[in-house]
Amino acid sequence: MIHEQKQLSLVEVKNIVEKLEEKKDISAYLKKFGKINLKQAEKIRKELEALDNLKIKSEDIVKIIDLLPEDASDVNKIFTDVNLTEDEINKILEIVKNK
Repeated sequence: MIHEQKQLSLVEVKNIVEKLEEKKDISAYLKKFGKINLKQAEKIRKELEALDNLKIKSEDIVKIIDLLPEDASDVNKIFTDVNLTEDEINKILEIVKNK
């Protein structure tokens, strides 16, 4: 039974999967592509949510955590449906940089 539907980053999925008994293939994938630890991911999520920007959706936050953009071009690849200002992009990059 589904109790809640929520977007999760790879590192959050990794944390859940580690508690499962049958985790062979999934765990290897998550370890390979998960770039940061759970604490860092939670910090980034909280800081991005604190921006209270209506352009930044939950699924965008997940992609930011998974991809950890390094420049404006990387951020724009995540936000294909909206145009962010230079200031908004810089705030996102600053949060990711200070993980």
